[in-house]
Amino acid sequence: MDKRLKATLSLTLYSLLTRALQPWVRRKLARRGRAEPGYLHAIEERFGDYTQPQGKGYLWVHAVSLGETRAAAVLLKAVRAQWPDLPVLLTHGTATGREEGQRLLQPGDCQVWQPWDTPQAVAKFLAHFQPRVGLLMETEVWPNWVAACRRAGVPLILANARLSEKSLAQARRLAWLSRPSYAGLSAVWAQTEPDAQRLRSLGASVSAVMGNIKFDATPEAGQLLAGRTARAALDRPVALLASAREGEEALWSKAVWAHAKAQPSMQWLVVPRHPQRFDEVAKLLALQGWQVVRRSQQADASWPPASDPAVPTVWLGDTLGEMPYYFGLADVALLGGSFEKLGGQNLIEAAACACPVIMGPHTFNFLEAAEAALQAGAAQRVEDMGQAVATAWQWVNDAAGLAQRAAASELFANSHRGAAQRSVQALRAWLDLKAT
Repeated sequence: MDKRLKATLSLTLYSLLTRALQPWVRRKLARRGRAEPGYLHAIEERFGDYTQPQGKGYLWVHAVSLGETRAAAVLLKAVRAQWPDLPVLLTHGTATGREEGQRLLQPGDCQVWQPWDTPQAVAKFLAHFQPRVGLLMETEVWPNWVAACRRAGVPLILANARLSEKSLAQARRLAWLSRPSYAGLSAVWAQTEPDAQRLRSLGASVSAVMGNIKFDATPEAGQLLAGRTARAALDRPVALLASAREGEEALWSKAVWAHAKAQPSMQWLVVPRHPQRFDEVAKLLALQGWQVVRRSQQADASWPPASDPAVPTVWLGDTLGEMPYYFGLADVALLGGSFEKLGGQNLIEAAACACPVIMGPHTFNFLEAAEAALQAGAAQRVEDMGQAVATAWQWVNDAAGLAQRAAASELFANSHRGAAQRSVQALRAWLDLKAT
C-alpha cells in the first residue's frame, strides 16, 4: 500500500476512535473535577467551543502540565524580551498547568484548554485563534494537531523536546500513527543528542540540539532567601522529599521510622508533586504516627514553627509555587518519582537552589540530566528509599562534604544555561518578525 494512503487511513481510524471517546473524556473530567475543580472549568473549550473573541497572529504555546508550563515561562520571558507585542495563546491539559499558566498572561494574551484531538475540534481551534506559529513543549505530539497545522500552513515545532527510551518503545508499537506525526512537525529542538537520535528514529526533523530550557529558570530570589533564613535559625538539619508521587510517602515513612533511633534530630519536609494529594498525604502521615505541620495553615514568615525534637514531626509543603523556599530550607533533597517506577521528577530546580539530590533507581524521564548531575557531583543514586534516608543522614553529618555537594549543584545548574536564547534565535526564522 502507498505510504501516503496508509498514513491517511491510519489517521482516519485514529480520528474515529478519538471522536468515539469524547463521552469518556467528559466522564473523566467530571471525576477529576471532584478532586480538582479546575477540570470543570470551560469544558467545552476542549471540543472547540470558545467564549473568547476570535484572534489572529498568536504565538501558540502548548504546555500540558505544571513542569511544561514552568519551562514555557522561561522561554516566554526570552521571547517577550525580543517581541514584547507578540500575543501569546497558552493551552494546557491539566488543571495545575492552567493555574500556573495564568501567571504568565499579559494584555492581549489568551488561555484555553488544549483541543481534544479530533479533526473537528482541532479545525475549530485553528480557525478561531489563527496562530502564527505553534510551540509544543517537550513531549506533546498529537496526530490531528500535526495534520491540521500542515493543512492550515501553521508551523508546528516541538521545543525543548525529549523522548525517553520507554516513550520511544511505545511510539514504535504505534509506528503507523506516530511516524507520520513526528515526520509532520515543522522542526524539533531537542534537549540532548540522545533525545535527538530517538526522535530522528521516528522520522522527526531535528534541526538543533538546544539543551534544556529548564536550566535557564532562575529560582525566585525572595523565596530562596526566606528558606535559607529559616534554615539558619534551626538547630537541626532538614531533609526534603521533593515532588513525591503516590506510594513514595509511605516508603519514606517506613524508612525513616526504621532509622529513627540513629537519627533522632533529623527534621523532614515532604512536598507532594500533585496538589490533589495534599489532604490524602496529610492523613496518611498522621495515621503513621507523625505530627503533621502543614505549610498552607501558616504560610508566612513564622513557618516552620518551633517543635519539640522528641515529638516525631513532619513538615508538609502543601502549597504551589514555593519550591525555591522548600529547597532553600533543606540541606538535601530526595528526588520524588524516582523511588517507584515513575521515571523521576526534574532535579534541575533543586540544583539551581544549590540543594544536592539523592535519587532512586528510576530516572528514565530525565535520564541525561540525572546522569550529568551524577558526573558533576550534584547528585547520588541509591537503590531504594531506605538507602536514600541513610545517605541523607550521612550527608548532613559531613558539613564539608555537604558544602562541596551544594557548590557542585549550583555550578552544574549554571553551566547548562543558554537553551532559551538559542530557542529564541531559532524561532526568529519562523516568526519572521524584527526584534524591537
